Amino acid sequence: MFHLFGKKTSDPESRLAECRKKQDWAGLAKIYYQLGVEAMEAGNLNRAQLWLTRADTIYSSDDDIYKKVGEKLMDDCSDRIGQLEEEHFFYQDIPAKISEMAEELPDVRVRVWGLLSLARLVKPGERLALLPGCEALGKLGRAVDIALKSFQEPPTEKEFNELKNLCGELYELGDEPDFWGAGSEIALQGRAPFQVFDLNGLMGAHLEIEAYLDAQLKMVCALGQGEEAGPAETGIIAQPLLPDYYVRTQEGSPEENPGIKAELERIWSDYAFVSSDMTWELVSRRVAEYKELDILA
Repeated sequence: MFHLFGKKTSDPESRLAECRKKQDWAGLAKIYYQLGVEAMEAGNLNRAQLWLTRADTIYSSDDDIYKKVGEKLMDDCSDRIGQLEEEHFFYQDIPAKISEMAEELPDVRVRVWGLLSLARLVKPGERLALLPGCEALGKLGRAVDIALKSFQEPPTEKEFNELKNLCGELYELGDEPDFWGAGSEIALQGRAPFQVFDLNGLMGAHLEIEAYLDAQLKMVCALGQGEEAGPAETGIIAQPLLPDYYVRTQEGSPEENPGIKAELERIWSDYAFVSSDMTWELVSRRVAEYKELDILA
């Protein structure tokens, strides 16, 4: 087994803090990789996914970090992530189930299902936007409003460009130390703090939001030219689960966590809603309610 500094990582928090202090980003990636290896060998696949994807996010963000980490570690990390994709556990099973359920829905209803999940990320985004470099996350409320409007009428040029610019900001966020290196976090009452890096799970909330909004813009352009819109994005639907936070801070199965159980109930409830005789008035009402819901409270 690969061990950092010649021995098993016994005190990862202090080592992570030291790397952040020194801005040793390659060292940070190596520690996350080591934690992932240890979790995988212990059979804790959820934590293996958590740590290995964090390592991958860091060394994939910068060429200098990539070179310092080395191909041997990166190849093994990628292989392990690939192995995890073939397993059955929370990080893999829930998105797969959502994707399967979405196949039974018309495209517009899948997009509304995604919009409802995006609306539940508005409050967390507002809180995280106060952290350095995370200002883009404070624009999700406006993005939800424009996306909702775009189902019924074309957005204005200004609104279209707002979404387009936000897509760029969200995409770039994942490459910045403010996201994965600084250890920035917000306090939660009675619980461990929430790190902005906790958005990294399930392919990354910031990237799935970007993908959803980009697909919505492409839909607007296609309809404006009398063409058929591309497929709806389903990755956004699971994002309010925020599994990295719960797997990082708590023991036990994610499925048994009260926060995750509550969010799963909302996801399945939203599926029933979009499968019913929904109206845009009902959609608007549900979106408004979710925009005021703080799922981190």
